[in-house]
Amino acid sequence: MKNYDQVYVNGKFFTSDEKKLYADAMAVKDGLIAWIGEAAELDTTDEEVVDLQGKRVLPGIIDSHMHPVMLAANQRQIVCLPPYINSIEELIEAIKKARAAQGPKAWIFGWGYDEGKLKEGKTPSRYDLDAGADDVPVCILRSCGHMRCINSKALEMAGINRDTADPEGGEIMKDDQGEPTGVLRENARFLLSDILPKDSEDAVIDNLVMLSEHLVSQGITAVGDMGNLDDTDYYYVYQKARERGFLQRVSVFYMWESFKNISDFQFKPEQLDRKAPVKVSGLKIIADGGISGRTAWCNRPYLGGDGREQGIPTCTEDHIRSAIRFCKKYNAQLAVHAMGQSAIDRAVNVISEVEDWLDSDLPHARIEHASMPTEKALTKAAAADIAFVTQPVFLYAEIERYMENMGSEWLQSTFPVQDIMTAGIRLAFSTDAPATPLADASNPFVCMQSAVTRKAHDGTDCGQYHKVDIETAIRLYTAEGQYVMGFADNGMLKPGFAADFIVLDRDILSVPEDTIGQVQVEATYIDGCCVYKK
Repeated sequence: MKNYDQVYVNGKFFTSDEKKLYADAMAVKDGLIAWIGEAAELDTTDEEVVDLQGKRVLPGIIDSHMHPVMLAANQRQIVCLPPYINSIEELIEAIKKARAAQGPKAWIFGWGYDEGKLKEGKTPSRYDLDAGADDVPVCILRSCGHMRCINSKALEMAGINRDTADPEGGEIMKDDQGEPTGVLRENARFLLSDILPKDSEDAVIDNLVMLSEHLVSQGITAVGDMGNLDDTDYYYVYQKARERGFLQRVSVFYMWESFKNISDFQFKPEQLDRKAPVKVSGLKIIADGGISGRTAWCNRPYLGGDGREQGIPTCTEDHIRSAIRFCKKYNAQLAVHAMGQSAIDRAVNVISEVEDWLDSDLPHARIEHASMPTEKALTKAAAADIAFVTQPVFLYAEIERYMENMGSEWLQSTFPVQDIMTAGIRLAFSTDAPATPLADASNPFVCMQSAVTRKAHDGTDCGQYHKVDIETAIRLYTAEGQYVMGFADNGMLKPGFAADFIVLDRDILSVPEDTIGQVQVEATYIDGCCVYKK
């Protein structure tokens, strides 16, 4: 007889372990899975037996590309998307309300606007924001995170006027008279960096702890923090956040643009420990923008406009090479945001110049989003063992702008999941929360539904060839998330792995495909401890 701490029986376990995908019982000892299989084979004398009453059980969800610090801060800002904001007029009223509730010098922040979701069908301007408040700075971040809209007061404080030149890899949008409209695209959004107020460390930690409670309610037990828009060392922030109740395992990436000129910036060996609950993965580079904002760097023009607009490249090949040198020095990963064909080609070509620099079983390089890889990029990426991390939820949530910018035929070939897997490239799913126009942007089940149905929220067909079955979608959100993030022992329900698992309110493997997004979590366990119960 064997003694365990807990035994779970009468469950429908989907393990994400390809060697043994299904089970109906599991035993936990010291926070690890000690045994999993068929109940008839269980050998135990334990008293603590949990009857799961036939519920579906999955490994804890790993969101391998999100921005928890930004998502957490957004909880305290104006939410500029449906169902909260449906028009520029409503945005103006929300800004007025925020101004009335705060002091005379404080900034007003908002996030999530998407012109495709607004009744007017256009991007807000400085004058729209001025109508809400013209005596304090207002800054609204687009849902993609690659564009800001600011009011006249913020433009004045940043010293941006009709004579201000575009920074490399960015654009200050101007009207027909040459005046800034308030919209700052790609690297131009960093023109505010020196004047934007920063939350105190305590405030950031409080936000993260609050967010952690929400994430466990969605079954998310591990996350990849894929960089922030400042030079704070968030590894240490997460360490302190864990002491105050942050629950998820987390792996941190640093934006190379923010850290490359810091002379003493380095990775310490203990930061790279794959078994630590907080670890560092490596560096992040942004090679272009987003599809919905027309800044993803493509090899063909977007529809509409002047017929020449193909997006914005936001970094050079030498910039990528400098990041590779740093990653090689510290045995760390490189992640490159690349959505358009040209950006993906540039990233894959430069990375392929260098042999795999990691002596472990995790990918040395990742392409984030990988929305439109060319056949050549797929072949090269597979040969170089470059992993991809993509977000099917973008098609679901941003369909209005995707259709306007690309049309149906081009749209259906984006996020080519089947082509990526057929090429032999390791692939993981994620949400990129909060960088998509959903009020609950971190919901993994909406992302899975999008991958399984390849249909947008309005029913638009987004390309049936690239749909996957629900078992594959789950594996790409768990076992493959574990691989690309480099976590040591989670993402699967197998002996020796952490007992991170979730119990669902319905069987996600058998519900109608178009209801997968309605699945909810009844309980979440981390290291064998129940950290959430509905």
